[in-house]
Amino acid sequence: MRVLQKTVVVFGKHVIGDLYGCDREKLVDLLYLTKVVKEAASIGNMTLLEIKSWKIGDGISIVGIVLESHISIHTWPEYNFATVDVYSCGTHTDPEKAFDYIVRALRASYYEKKVVLRNYEI
Repeated sequence: MRVLQKTVVVFGKHVIGDLYGCDREKLVDLLYLTKVVKEAASIGNMTLLEIKSWKIGDGISIVGIVLESHISIHTWPEYNFATVDVYSCGTHTDPEKAFDYIVRALRASYYEKKVVLRNYEI
């Protein structure tokens, strides 16, 4: 019997999660969140291209565009809650390390994390 082996031609790793019990002061501090996105990109070995942010009520949405895809943080300080996405299409990157850094930086008391592989194989 011959086993067909597939080759990954597009690699993607998407780490998503919900952070609970975060430090409220961190969730409303745009300068701090900007530094967190920059550091997460560095820790994940991603090439940061641009950061965009929006104030929404008391919360902040911030997106770091990286050459390999994106890092996003959305905050709800009234609930000490944030959602985080770190997605990378680069095999040289480590989006899980970037995600874990964000969890620590926002001082989440607990979190849920999911890792989704978004590969294309032929």
